[in-house]
Amino acid sequence: MASESENADAVPAPSGPPAEEPQTNGNAEKRDMEGTTREEPPNSPPQDEKPKDDQPAGGFDQTPLPRAPPGYTIQITFHRATNLPMADVNSLSSDPYIIAQLYTDLPTRHKEDPPLQLRTPTIRKSTDPEWNTDWIIANVPASGFKLKARIYDEDPATHDDRLGNAHIVVPSLSENWRGLENEGYKVKKRSGSKRAYFVRIFAACIGTAKHMNGFLYVSIKLLGRTQDDQGGRVYTAGPNWFVRHYSPMLGRFVGMRDADNEQTPDSATEQKRVQKYNFQANQMQLTGPIPWQMYHRYVEFKPFVKGMFTAKGIRGFLLSKTLHHQHARVYTYDRNSIYGVLPSHSLDMTRQFLDLVHYDKGGRIFTYVLTLDALFRFTETGKEFGIDLLSKHTMHSDVSIYIAFSGEFFIRRLKHKHATSQDVDDDEVPTHPPEDIPNGPPGDEPPNDPRYFELVIDNDSGTYRPNAKLLPLLKEFMSANFPGLKIVTLDCQADAEKMGKMKDEQRERKKKEGDHIVFTQANQSDSSISSSEEEALDDLEAEGEQNNGLLKTVKRDASARKDLKKEKFKGMAKGRDQPDAGGGATVTATDDATGGPSTSTGAA
Repeated sequence: MASESENADAVPAPSGPPAEEPQTNGNAEKRDMEGTTREEPPNSPPQDEKPKDDQPAGGFDQTPLPRAPPGYTIQITFHRATNLPMADVNSLSSDPYIIAQLYTDLPTRHKEDPPLQLRTPTIRKSTDPEWNTDWIIANVPASGFKLKARIYDEDPATHDDRLGNAHIVVPSLSENWRGLENEGYKVKKRSGSKRAYFVRIFAACIGTAKHMNGFLYVSIKLLGRTQDDQGGRVYTAGPNWFVRHYSPMLGRFVGMRDADNEQTPDSATEQKRVQKYNFQANQMQLTGPIPWQMYHRYVEFKPFVKGMFTAKGIRGFLLSKTLHHQHARVYTYDRNSIYGVLPSHSLDMTRQFLDLVHYDKGGRIFTYVLTLDALFRFTETGKEFGIDLLSKHTMHSDVSIYIAFSGEFFIRRLKHKHATSQDVDDDEVPTHPPEDIPNGPPGDEPPNDPRYFELVIDNDSGTYRPNAKLLPLLKEFMSANFPGLKIVTLDCQADAEKMGKMKDEQRERKKKEGDHIVFTQANQSDSSISSSEEEALDDLEAEGEQNNGLLKTVKRDASARKDLKKEKFKGMAKGRDQPDAGGGATVTATDDATGGPSTSTGAA
C-alpha cells in the first residue's frame, strides 16, 4: 500500500476541552429505537441540574478528554509473514489477514472506550503473504505502546480461524528513537487453530512445507511530534482506506438484484431466469481526530438494552451475540470485497464516497455510524427492505457502547455547481431529487465534479440520540474529509417537517428509478453461488414470488441447498469412476493481486 505519512502532521486538530470533572448527561426522552431526541451541548447545562428520574440514561456524554501533553506520530507497516499454518486442507494454504490493536497507558474517558484497531486486506491462498499495509497513528505517548497483531484465515462460509499472534512492545518513545526496520516477530502457536497447525505438520512430513515456525515482519517509523494541543487520546491519522462489502444472501432477503446479470425471459420457453442478488455495505476510514465533543453512549430506553450492550445475563448475551453476528454478515469480507487507499482531504476521496453511494441515482437513503476513531460505516436503508435488523445503528456500530455520531443521510445533485452553501441551506437551488435535472441520472451518467452534489445528513438515531447542537461540528468534520461536497445538516426534531418531506421525495424518486439502479458484484466468475445453485434458485423463482416472507425464503433456500449437496456428492462419485477421456486436466487458479481467476490446461 502507498504510504500516507506526509498527511500525519498536516491534519488540524481541535482545541482541547476544558479541565473539569467528568459528568454524564442522562437527559434524554423515551423514544423508539430509531427515534431521536435533542440534548444540551457540552458545558452548557447548569452544573447543579440533575437528570429527571423518568429519563433513560445515555445519549450525549460531556465527559472531557483527560489532559496530556502532545504525543508522537508513528507509522506502522505490516510487511509480510512467513510459514503460516494451513487452514485450508484442500489447497494446503490459507487466506490470511491481520487484525492489529494498539494499547497505551493514556487514561480513557470510560473503560468501555475501544482500542485503536486496523484490519489489513486479505491475501488469497498463501502461507507467505505480503501486505505492506501502513497505519499512521497520532498522539502516541512518550511512555510507549503495545501492539497486538492477530493473524486469521478468512473463511466466510464458516468462521475465521486464528493462525497465531505476534506482540510488539515499545517501552518508550523520544525524538532519538530509531524505530524498527523490517523486524521479524515469532507467531505464537498457542493461540492458533489446532487444525491449521496439524495440517502444517502433515505438509512438513510429506515435504510440502519446510518450516514449522511462522514470523511476522513489521516496521515502525517515528514521524515526529503530533501537531495537537491536546494529547489525551491516540487516533488514526492515515491512510484513508475504504472497503466495499457484498452479501449475496442478505441481498436475496432484501430483494436487491445485480444489474450485470439481469436476464429477460426466453421467448421460446418463457422460463423466468433468476437474477443474482447482492447487498452492499461500506466502510471508509476518515482522517482524525473526531471533535472531542462528539461522544455519545447508547440510550437505555428499555430494561434489556443495557444487557444487550454489555452482554450481561442470558438475554443480553444472546442479543449481543446476534447483533455481532448481524454486523459480521452485513460487513462480510470475502474474495468479492473491494479495498482501496486514497490520499487524505482529496477530491479522489470525495469521488470515491459518491461512487459508494451511487451519486444521486435511485433516491437512496443511508443509515450511518461514525466511530470514535473516524471510521464511517453506512448501508442503504428504507421501508421497502424485506428484512429488519434488531437495531440498525447498534448493528452498524458492532454493539459499541460509545460512538461519535449516528443518523441517516442521502445525496442530491445540484443544478449549478457554483451554488454556495447558503444557497443550498435556503433551498434556492434545484436538486435531483425531487426535480428532473439534465446531464445526470437517471438518463445520463453523473458528473465527475463533486461540487454538483450535496450531502444531507441528520442525527436521526434513537439508539444513541446524538446531540443536535453538535451538528455544526459534524458538518465541519465531513467538509474537511470530503472537499468539494456541500454539506447540509438537519435536526431530526427541529427540522422534522423538512427532513420528512425530503426523505419522502427520496422514496418517491426510488419508486421511479430504483428498479434500474442495483448493486454489482466485484467478481462474477468467482462468485460464491455456483451454476447449479443458480438453477435451484431458478426453480424457486418459477414457483412465484407471492411467498416472499423472510422465514419462507430461508426455508426454501435451505431446502435447495440440501438438494444441491446431494447432487454434488453424486457428481463426485461419478467423477471417481469416469476419468477424463481427453487425458488432460484444466486447473483454475486465483490471481492474488486481483482476486480474479486464471485458467490453464496441462497434461494430467
